[in-house]
Amino acid sequence: MRSVVLVLLSAVCFGTTGTAVALGAPGASPLAVGAARIAVGGTLLALVAGVPMMRGARVAAPPARLLGVVAIGALGVVAYQPLFFAGTRTNGVAVGAVVALGSAPLITGLLAWLLDGVRPSRRWALATAVAVVGLGVLAASSGDAGGADPLGLAASLGAGASYSVFALVTKRLLDAGWTSTASVGAVFGVAALLSVPLVVAAGVPSGGGGLAAVLWLGVVTTALAYVLFSLGLRELTAPTVATLTLAEPLTATLLGLLLLGEHLGALQAVALLLLALGLAVLAVPAGRRGRVADRIPA
Repeated sequence: MRSVVLVLLSAVCFGTTGTAVALGAPGASPLAVGAARIAVGGTLLALVAGVPMMRGARVAAPPARLLGVVAIGALGVVAYQPLFFAGTRTNGVAVGAVVALGSAPLITGLLAWLLDGVRPSRRWALATAVAVVGLGVLAASSGDAGGADPLGLAASLGAGASYSVFALVTKRLLDAGWTSTASVGAVFGVAALLSVPLVVAAGVPSGGGGLAAVLWLGVVTTALAYVLFSLGLRELTAPTVATLTLAEPLTATLLGLLLLGEHLGALQAVALLLLALGLAVLAVPAGRRGRVADRIPA
């Protein structure tokens, strides 16, 4: 249960991203905000991971075979930003976000099955099915009368796949004996280095509001959120974690209603109820047999 709470808290942090940008840097380029977010947050996570070494603790060098895994995870983190924002720019925030986040648990479960032989549990399948239906209703109820742009949908699906790569890479590092902070810190530290050229090219949001938004995104929605995320991931399967993080669009929608003055229609209310029900399926403690079935064997 503790792991579930940690992952849900990380999802709440993630869900404040859109509101922070809308309040602090509404006119900033999505690429500039995303690159600055990873540069700040990734650097902080790398520093957190390096605390043991700064204290004089002996830290074993990572095996060479895991360096490639870290690089793949960093590419997933970096790729997520432009793909996510391309999808939301083309088809709107509602459709783009729900397609990206709704596809992530399905892609994660399938990749874990294909690559690691981890067959998703029935509980995961039920929770994911209910939550994704809710996300689909939310996307349909929020879109325009016209159909969604195929390229934008492809970008959103690419963002979901990029997130799945990060989740699976982090789990692989944890299973190899890395600590949660070392796993996330290594992946995001490399991602921060890869984001530097993007920051140089796109610039940094200006003004007090822009700076505050970047700091919030880097410290809260990246550094804090992913520390909580990695702590929860140690005790849960990657597919289960991906489904729990669907609390992110739920948080984003509620903040939009309460702080940004957005309105919620009848279908959107039904969608949020379905999403909350899907999360509840995973959040309610299972019996001993259920807990074992939901975990990836070491």
